[in-house]
This record gives sequence, structure tokens and C-alpha cells, in this order.
Amino acid sequence: MISPKQFQNELDIIIANAIREDVGDGDHSSLACIPLSAKGKAKLLVKDEGIIAGVEFARQVFKAVDPKLEIDVRIKDGTQVSYGDIVFYVSGSSQAILKAERLVLNAMQRMSAIATKTNTFVDLLRGTNTRILDTRKTTPGIRALEKWAVTIGGGENHRFALYDMIMLKDNHIDFAGGITKAIKKTKEYLNKTNRDLKIIVEARNLDEVKEILKSEGIYRILLDNFNYKDTKKAVKIIGDHCLTESSGGINMKTVRHYAECGVDYISSGALTHSVHNLDLSLKAV
Repeated sequence: MISPKQFQNELDIIIANAIREDVGDGDHSSLACIPLSAKGKAKLLVKDEGIIAGVEFARQVFKAVDPKLEIDVRIKDGTQVSYGDIVFYVSGSSQAILKAERLVLNAMQRMSAIATKTNTFVDLLRGTNTRILDTRKTTPGIRALEKWAVTIGGGENHRFALYDMIMLKDNHIDFAGGITKAIKKTKEYLNKTNRDLKIIVEARNLDEVKEILKSEGIYRILLDNFNYKDTKKAVKIIGDHCLTESSGGINMKTVRHYAECGVDYISSGALTHSVHNLDLSLKAV
């Protein structure tokens, strides 16, 4: 996984690019009618129900826009919220508050939606030993926010990107000439480049599971689009050789059934690519 320093760098890039995109050469609506010296205060109002996420990111946005802005947090990330709750107050330059408003809302609405959906999956898995993972099926440019939201909702992050873990999927295997060849070439590459990366290998059927197990040093086997019966068989075959992960169209109706097959992880792209934003507003007080 990426380091905290790398993650913060991603956040800094997101903030800088979002401000560039939204503000450009100036917030002329505010510049036109609000004095530079004007001070104001606003509240983050919840108009929905779910898990709030993005509070700490909002703090970073406000400080990036104007370090003098003061944020009074009343509800922390990961808390269940309801209609009418006030998450925080922000006070200081009125122009600065308005400049940051849309970025804060866009980020928090989406992050809260992801955290809420993730938390629903976590609740469905309660009592099992299976953990929910996100994927790389994220919105281009804001992956750090979406993966952060997953952890706020109680889930865990899969690899962050292509560079922090080896994942040999069906196309890699087919292009490389088969599972054994793909694994062999991967180990040679890691040795040659002096990289210490975990290796996950996708299996499409039980025969491929058995072939993967012939190679040493595999961190996790991804059981892609397996039915319940074959998932149970695969988990038994794999035993303690490595970790197991189920993936492929798993939803709220099926996630518990896959967990009960004994897999260590279940990954779901739906955590990040299929969510309905929480309704939040930033209102002057």
C-alpha cells in the first residue's frame, strides 16, 4: 500500500487541481458583491441520513483556500448522521468560505455516500471473518478521496494503484501464456527490479486454483465469479496456503452468502462506482 506521505501528496494534488478547475482567475460572483474585508460564518447542514465522511478533507480544503479560516467540528468522520445535524461551522473571510464551498460539498457528499454504502456491507458481514475491500473502479482524479471514504465506512483498501501491488488477472495470464508462466515471469521481474510487492492471482475455476497453488509466494488468490459451491471448495483446497478473495458482481443480497463460504476478503467495485450522494448544504449563519 502507499505510504501516508504519498497519500497526502495525492490529497494536495486533488485540492490544487479542484481549486484551479473551479476558481480559475477568480470567484467573480463573490468579488463583485462582497468586500474583501467581510467576515462570515457558515454551517455544514445534513439533509439526509448516512455516515458522514470528508470532515478532515474539508478542513484541508478550507486551510488551503485561506489558512485563517476557523473550523469548529461538531461531528467527526465515520459518525451516523440524520437530517438537521450540523457537522461543523466555518468562520472567517466570506470570500474564502464561498470559494471553498463547492469543493467541500462535492467531496463530502460523495465521500459520505461511499462511507455509507461501505458501512452497510460491513454490517452485512458482521459475525463473519470476512472483510470488505474496494477496487480501482474509482472516479479518475479523486481515488484518494474515495478510498479514504471506504476506510471511514469501516472497509479496507485493496491496492491503491498499479504500482503498489502485483495483481495477475485473466488478461495478464492469457497474454503471458498461462498462470505458471505469468507467476514465474512476475517473480523474475520483482527480483530483477528489486521490488517487494505482494502477488495476487486471479482464478477462473478450480483447476486454476490448483495450478496457482503449485507456485510459492502467492499472497492471495482471487476467486472471480465463482458460485457458492465452488467458492467453498476453493477455500478448502487453498487452506492456509494463502489468503482468499471473492469478487465479481457481489452485492448486498449475496455478500453474506460468500462470506459464509469462508473467504478472507470480498471486493466490490460498487462501493465507489455506484453510490447516491448524501444531501449536504453549506448555509450562512
